[in-house]
Amino acid sequence: MARTILLKLPAGFDLEGHTHIRTEQHFVLEGEYEANGKTYGAGTYQLIPAQTSHGPYTSKTGAVLLVIWDPA
Repeated sequence: MARTILLKLPAGFDLEGHTHIRTEQHFVLEGEYEANGKTYGAGTYQLIPAQTSHGPYTSKTGAVLLVIWDPA
């Protein structure tokens, strides 16, 4: 089953690396976050294939993301 959420990251956000069983997509709508040594700002996109370790994630200023998990 596909799942879509609007994820609001607060300023100072910190999340350890992890994996998912489905492909995950991030569309950054506002703010920015850092993952795997790269900064993703408003208007950027990240595709994370299923079973791929990703993160850690941090955000100094906070961000709003559209997150989509593809169906199995």
